[in-house]
Amino acid sequence: MSTAAVQPSTPPARSGGAAAIGLIVTIVFSVVAPILTFNILTEDHGWSEASALLVSGVWPVLDTVIMVAWRRKLDEFAIIALVFLAITAVVSLVGAQSARALLVKDSAVTGLFGLLCLATLLAPRPLMFYFGRKFGTDGTPAGVAYYNGLWQYEGFRNAQRRMTLVWGVVYLIEAAVRVALSYLLDTSTMVTLSPFLIYGTLGGLALWTVRFVKRTKAEGEKRAAAAAAAAAEGSAA
Repeated sequence: MSTAAVQPSTPPARSGGAAAIGLIVTIVFSVVAPILTFNILTEDHGWSEASALLVSGVWPVLDTVIMVAWRRKLDEFAIIALVFLAITAVVSLVGAQSARALLVKDSAVTGLFGLLCLATLLAPRPLMFYFGRKFGTDGTPAGVAYYNGLWQYEGFRNAQRRMTLVWGVVYLIEAAVRVALSYLLDTSTMVTLSPFLIYGTLGGLALWTVRFVKRTKAEGEKRAAAAAAAAAEGSAA
């Protein structure tokens, strides 16, 4: 039986509540908690900026662990997150340990993510395909099967590759900007600004991606309708 024969016309329903809870947990553990931890340790307890930065980095790790425990599965997104957290930890422990060096190293990790996006354009499926499956479905077998089935369509494949290209280029630019700001701004300001740059970039890319997907879907439906109309006219003739 072909893939097209079993591909459902509409995706299965998904839970918006679960996605909202996941977003809130990520904001708390990856944005709010690191900033508060850094400020409390440096201002109230006299810790060095470098030590406070290292401790603040524990919160995003905890965020990933919570998500894996909640979903009860280690999917591609969780694996990628854990790999980059491991890279961040290793990079942070190598070389200079000043606060500025740690900020620059952290920025370099997002640059590596951009390079990874571009590298996967040479793979059978680009990285954004897996991100799309993570956030575009609720993780159920029906949702995953529906999303996997979309790969048979050329328009879908081209869209995934284009999104991966855009994400890779933007993250390379974001990393370069954060490295430059790490030398121009003081550490406390950069610690506060860095999460907003990270998640602001992510939010901007997510917004662009949603609009791009809607536009691509509308164009695909328009082409399908035109093809169906042409086929109907041919049959009538």
